[in-house]
Amino acid sequence: MTQNAAASSQIPRNRKVAGVFAFVAVFMCGLAYAAVPLYQMFCKATGYGGATQVAREATEMRGARALNINFDANVAPGLPWTFAPETQRVSLQNGETATVFFKVKNTSNRDWAGTAAYNVSPDQAGAWFTKISCFCFEEQRLGPGESAEWPVVFYLDPALEKDATMARVESVTLSYTFFASKTQPVVTAGARNAKPRL
Repeated sequence: MTQNAAASSQIPRNRKVAGVFAFVAVFMCGLAYAAVPLYQMFCKATGYGGATQVAREATEMRGARALNINFDANVAPGLPWTFAPETQRVSLQNGETATVFFKVKNTSNRDWAGTAAYNVSPDQAGAWFTKISCFCFEEQRLGPGESAEWPVVFYLDPALEKDATMARVESVTLSYTFFASKTQPVVTAGARNAKPRL
């Protein structure tokens, strides 16, 4: 009788332990699924890993320092485009807005779609590098042999002058790499959109 009573009291305890393990397993799966978007949000908010900031309009504030901004453009294997900045470098006062154009051309005889990944180096500069407009915000498409000039509008937040890690930084590099989109467009007349929205 005593063994039966002990066994029956063990059943609710086993169910409770199984429930805790099931909850932990579901929670860990959810955390793993959310890790990438949470990491991306963290990078955008802090500039970690060279992620840039986004603004709707220019700032009226001006800083005392000027920095050199270098531009780097690359195309990943598998995308038949050429891609290059019109200028390799600009000197910019903190808070001053600049527009730089990138030339791109589809060197193939079919439509292609691409998406640009970007980063800023040194990494700590990402927290102060603010884009107002960029072709990197959306997938871009080019028809056979089509070329375009795509703008990037940006400024460096003058608040960077209060950041001790930026005190010795004299130049910042904005780097882009275009990758072929996972789904490529079906070739149809009049379905090409080479100009990004500003």
